[in-house]
Amino acid sequence: RKQAGMLRQVSDFTDFGRGHRLQELLCQGEEPSHVQSSPDGQHLLVLQKSRPPPLPRVVAFQRHGVGGADLERNWQLPQPALVGLLFLQSPATLGSWVLAIVWEHGRTEVWHFVVAVGWQLLQTLELCQGARARIVSLCSQGASLVWCEERPPLDAHSDMSKCAFRFCVCTRALEVGEHGVRLGTLRIVLHNSPEYQVLTSPQHVFLVPAAASFATTSKFLLIWHPEKAKLTIAAPSAGFVHSKALRSSSESDFRKLLLGSVGLLSGLAPLDIHTSAVSNSGGLLLVSTKGDVNMVEPDGTQRHIFDLEAGLLAQGSSVQLKTFGSILACVLAGVLYLIDQNSGRLIEKKILSMKEVHFLESPGEEDSIQLLSQTGIYSFSFSKPEDSSRPEPCLVEMVFEEACRYYQRRSLSSSKLTVEKLKKGGVFQAPVALAAILQHSLCQKQKPSRGLQDTYAKLLSTMSLELQSYMSLELLKTCVVCAPESEVESYCEELVEQEVSRVLHSDMDKDNLAYLNSIFTSFPKAAWKATRSCLQLQQNGDGLLVARATPEVWKKVLGGPQQEEVIQNGVIPLFELICTSFLRFKPKWLPRFVELTQQYVSISWPYSSKESPEGRVPLYKRALGVLARKNKHGEADDEMELELLLCSKRPKAVLQALHLLIRLKRWQRVVEVAEKFSKLSPLLNKEIFTTLLAEFAQHRELDPYLDMLWPLCPAELTASDILTVVLQHLPRSQEDPVPFSSEGNQLTVGLLKPLLQRVVQRPCIQDEMYSDALQSPTFPPPTPPREH
Repeated sequence: RKQAGMLRQVSDFTDFGRGHRLQELLCQGEEPSHVQSSPDGQHLLVLQKSRPPPLPRVVAFQRHGVGGADLERNWQLPQPALVGLLFLQSPATLGSWVLAIVWEHGRTEVWHFVVAVGWQLLQTLELCQGARARIVSLCSQGASLVWCEERPPLDAHSDMSKCAFRFCVCTRALEVGEHGVRLGTLRIVLHNSPEYQVLTSPQHVFLVPAAASFATTSKFLLIWHPEKAKLTIAAPSAGFVHSKALRSSSESDFRKLLLGSVGLLSGLAPLDIHTSAVSNSGGLLLVSTKGDVNMVEPDGTQRHIFDLEAGLLAQGSSVQLKTFGSILACVLAGVLYLIDQNSGRLIEKKILSMKEVHFLESPGEEDSIQLLSQTGIYSFSFSKPEDSSRPEPCLVEMVFEEACRYYQRRSLSSSKLTVEKLKKGGVFQAPVALAAILQHSLCQKQKPSRGLQDTYAKLLSTMSLELQSYMSLELLKTCVVCAPESEVESYCEELVEQEVSRVLHSDMDKDNLAYLNSIFTSFPKAAWKATRSCLQLQQNGDGLLVARATPEVWKKVLGGPQQEEVIQNGVIPLFELICTSFLRFKPKWLPRFVELTQQYVSISWPYSSKESPEGRVPLYKRALGVLARKNKHGEADDEMELELLLCSKRPKAVLQALHLLIRLKRWQRVVEVAEKFSKLSPLLNKEIFTTLLAEFAQHRELDPYLDMLWPLCPAELTASDILTVVLQHLPRSQEDPVPFSSEGNQLTVGLLKPLLQRVVQRPCIQDEMYSDALQSPTFPPPTPPREH
């Protein structure tokens, strides 16, 4: 836990070469200077834009200066003003950098600092191609410069208000090598656009509408993704995000970019932006005139962080923003606000006695916030509490809050249970024990704790695996947040797998089921991989799907809130969720999965038990319901329906599959199914044979398969029964039948003869019943005596 921060002076400028001169520049004039520090923190550059007299200038100061050439540049009106100072990495020497000083008309000076020699001008370049171009905003993105430039109309008398789209956003590589500096070819990212302020993060460039932009173009901001060659239009407060790939130069036209979105954007309110800056995590920080501090992520989504005092902003006060690790530092009207970016919690609010404050980079000290004022450089750092026996207070609070909800649900009392009552009452020991164990375990990572109570020592050994799992999960979450974009997907898959596994090993209530629904919807591919892992699905040597899931996992798949309980809220039962994943990623495995699930049900629940999942709605019907919800239905879905019906091995389902095959006129498959499933039961055998005999009476499609069909005739069917079925299903002819018709599609006695012979030659059932009596000795029994 971070305690109150300490502000201490780390430099009074005496450690800088020409320190008195630095202090004088900071104290001169009424308007604030612009101060930047070099990437290594050894140089300060002070930019004074409008302070005549003396002339506007940029001056560099070196910490621990040992002589050498100084850097001081000034200019005089009407000479174009300086528009920006940029530090660029030099690949020629690892860890080295160069300074680019850029003027409005595109002239760029590249400077390099050499120890004991001082500042050296490497080269002077021209960024812009047109002589009348004027740079209005500038930033660096990797080894490239990105800027917004104004291209005035050729007609000098043109009304500038009618030429609002006279700006363009350009980029150009600036390569620093052993043989000098080289400019790459100029590329136009966006042309015919309004004025934008360009702000860069490591992988994205934000285009924020300038204050003077028209109301119609200030309703959204743009995000350029150089690696993906696309532009994102984002109106974060309205939840509008639209991306477009830049495949050709024509698609980078601002007006063409907005085609298709004009109607939606016209109804939005203009963006309310007072101050903007880029955080170290790559998001865009926006402060509104009402004091709202929001973070716009590179994907265009927005989240609220904090509310500053709107009254001070209304008075025209400026805001400075800077992120240090997970802390957002804001200076407004002489007050320093320190805010946790993740939770939005105000960590500290400190009144500063300094008139003018600048944030500096603090390389290697993420938690240290460096401030520059007219009297020196100050460091604001958090002191660690000496007693580390109470780490992670948020986690401990979560334990008690969850315990409150748990006990409240099971309590018969009407009084509300609070965290304070849990801590003080002493009635419920479980949350107290868990909090103590968590504190002890987390302390071990920082420094050895004073030991755990003997009462909890045994519990700690029991929970060691769960604690280890928790710590690895927290580490994985950190990896997801901090990972580069190329690795996020793999980390997300691992995180989803752990979450699905965790939920499957906990109570499957409505909340957990709704949570699983959101996971399967948001991360379908990762959820499918997690399902395969949790159910241990794999193919055996014969290519057959097997599942080695534990009985506990099977119960979660089949148990929990059922279809009739949750479908009203749009939440899908877990079995249906898994079936949907099978259909999407591995459809041929679905019938086998349903079969495996039925096998588990038959082992775990008594036959026809109402508590059994099969006692409500059969599993094959639930799987068919998932199949029916597909938007498109094709031949593959007919085959899937067949497999699901047959895998159930239920008589009604088998007969339904048989009728489906007959409708599809797949006669070879009809006979194969009949041969396979007639063996299941005599009753099903009779139903199947009767159905196929009726088909045989109506057409001649089954004639090639009669040798396989007749052996299926049930023993109890007589010749009379067979003829009755045939006569009932003979097709009705419109004309009088003609003997020996040449059509060849009529049923003849010759086709029925083999079946009838088989039935007639078969021993009679009554004969079999009395066979024992018939095989008794030939002597008749003695005649009983007659009564006279």
